[in-house]
Amino acid sequence: MSAVTVELPDSLKRSIEALAAREGYTLEQFLASAAGEKLAVLLTTDYLRQEAAAGRREDFERYLAAVPEAPVPDTDRVD
Repeated sequence: MSAVTVELPDSLKRSIEALAAREGYTLEQFLASAAGEKLAVLLTTDYLRQEAAAGRREDFERYLAAVPEAPVPDTDRVD
């Protein structure tokens, strides 16, 4: 583990401490979890952008053309 010093506005720190305590986490656990979640979002976004850039419209159209025609199930309808 590594130590990092982070400066936060007092009101933000108090809010995080209260929420962390309510959920049964320490401040450090809460911040490590939040940083991990943010990292996962950014890495996923980068991955999806790379995949989208590598995609080809003609492949997409060919895939869609292979889907058989079928009526829309009632469970998929919005009234």
